Amino acid sequence: MHHLMHRHLGKIVAGAALALTGTAAMAAITLPSDAGAADGRGNAGRPAALGAPAPGRDGGPPPPGVVEKAAAQGERGTGRDPLTDDELRRAQDLALPRTLRGAAADVTGRPGPERLTTDLVELTPAEAQLADPPRRARVSFYDYRSDSYLTRTVNLTTSTVESADTQHGVQPPPGHDEAVEAARLLIAAPLGAGLRQDYRDATGHDLTGPDPLSVTGFVYRGRAEGAAPGALGECGQHRCVRLFTKIKNGRWIDTRRFVIDLSARTVARLG
Repeated sequence: MHHLMHRHLGKIVAGAALALTGTAAMAAITLPSDAGAADGRGNAGRPAALGAPAPGRDGGPPPPGVVEKAAAQGERGTGRDPLTDDELRRAQDLALPRTLRGAAADVTGRPGPERLTTDLVELTPAEAQLADPPRRARVSFYDYRSDSYLTRTVNLTTSTVESADTQHGVQPPPGHDEAVEAARLLIAAPLGAGLRQDYRDATGHDLTGPDPLSVTGFVYRGRAEGAAPGALGECGQHRCVRLFTKIKNGRWIDTRRFVIDLSARTVARLG
């Protein structure tokens, strides 16, 4: 049985089309050594003409590349310019003043909700005709203390909050920090034994935390997806995620059958 299970865990699959297995299954991805190679005319893999001089003066080597500094970024963008770093900070501060942060919690339980996205808001047709239209940002958070999705629209021109909304049972895509925390919980759980074993088989080392892994999370909505075992009955109201998991610079490990309830900080398995 041990031999059969070891063979089962060792099945190799590719990319996002990973085969579902009883535990995590390895996947290896390789590329041809000449993939993406192209000559100066954009002909991938076609050799240069024989005898052609090398780039540079008199057929010599090309001059070394020069890395230029990025242009200085102003405090405020104009029109449809992307939000500047300063605008991002201001939008997040306006959307959630420090006096309110203690009432919410992020994915690790620390004060303040989990920040998800900050996006530039489209102008109305009338505003688009103005010489200096207002700049607005929509900021979204997830509050793990109340299991609620928070959105705030702030006017960066007037430094005011124009609208605020709180919804329950709405599950936007998880952020990177949430995916990393989900991986941390899975690794530490008894159900993470297959993941830990597959990592050790691939690297010869023990997996004690998420740092050696590249993880991407996607939402699991429980009954809204047609199946929710007892332990996952709260998913949809709770913040639950599944993971695509890859060893950094290495193989994929299939962890899609595991669901991590970030609100309850528990791990369950589908099927």
